[in-house]
Amino acid sequence: CFFILGLRVTVLLTSSLMVLGAGLRCVPVSDLEIRKKLIHGGQLLNGLAGPTVMNAAPFLSTTWFSPDERATATAIASLLNYLGAAGAFLVGPLVVPPPNGTAQLLASQSSAEHIKDRIEAVLYAEFGMVSLIFSAALAYFPSRPPFPPSVAAASQRLSYRRSFCRLLSNFRFLMIALAYAIPLGVFSGWSGVLDLILTPVHVSQVDAGWIGFWSIVGGCVVGIAMARFADFIRGMLKFILLLLLSGATLASTWFTLTCLSSVTHLPLTTATLYTSCILLGIFLNSSVPIFFELFVETVYPVPEGITCGVVTFLSNVFMGVLLFFLTFYHTEFSWFNWCLPGSCLLSLLLILCFRESYDRLYLDVVVSV
Repeated sequence: CFFILGLRVTVLLTSSLMVLGAGLRCVPVSDLEIRKKLIHGGQLLNGLAGPTVMNAAPFLSTTWFSPDERATATAIASLLNYLGAAGAFLVGPLVVPPPNGTAQLLASQSSAEHIKDRIEAVLYAEFGMVSLIFSAALAYFPSRPPFPPSVAAASQRLSYRRSFCRLLSNFRFLMIALAYAIPLGVFSGWSGVLDLILTPVHVSQVDAGWIGFWSIVGGCVVGIAMARFADFIRGMLKFILLLLLSGATLASTWFTLTCLSSVTHLPLTTATLYTSCILLGIFLNSSVPIFFELFVETVYPVPEGITCGVVTFLSNVFMGVLLFFLTFYHTEFSWFNWCLPGSCLLSLLLILCFRESYDRLYLDVVVSV
């Protein structure tokens, strides 16, 4: 979509889908069946806009920023999306009261009518925010700068057909694509049901929301710092990923063993659960922009949007498979917890065997000189 329509048209199309999707969810219809269809339609439109939001960062950084700023720009653009998810961890538990009695609320506040009103307030707020973003993009969002910031930004890219052939035939790309998709997909599915996983160890929905919030915020901060380091000392993307995935493996193993305190006799406290979960989120979330930059460098001149779109699709596939199994095995979550360290360890081994190359950076440096 970026490759054909350009950045401005793509962003306007994406934000308009988000506005329409959020608007459909706010239509005041008394018929529950019609309301349900409108909500599902709105979610579908919002989902169609998702790939652009998730994959735009590398294309944006290549188009607008010089080689010594690209990783930082990718980190900021991609991780700001995660900050929205961090806000969702808080908005849900704090604005909408839980119906399952996990919070100490008055009976009137826990009523179905009160919960319905609070959910509608959240939907109206989301509609207002996406409308504001669409208006800002419509008023001013140029497709590219007056002059290309690098040789790579001005170079010709492969067509769609040749790009997919290049990606599917590149064994090194498939290695790092799986190294990204497996742990991030598992972590996304695990994060989505974090409150259910922590309920057996007596952690409330609000506390689970705070754990998700701080893990994402920490991942954003560390991710931007790591990306700035990658810009300052080039050619270190593999080394950074090895550090982050090692930390994620240790943190996920710590969390899993802590939840089995009756067997491992590790201290099961709020502090240990908070620390292990937040560290896991920090290590995995901060690896996203580093992975994106390594993808683009490995398969250049394949367009950035196609490359990141493929790996995002793979990540969603793994998340979907995991959630599919969750529908059958939802009474006990120890198997779900063990998927985390297993996926992180597998990713670490794949990155360890990966032979890195920097084709885009080589073009910028050699041709510029």
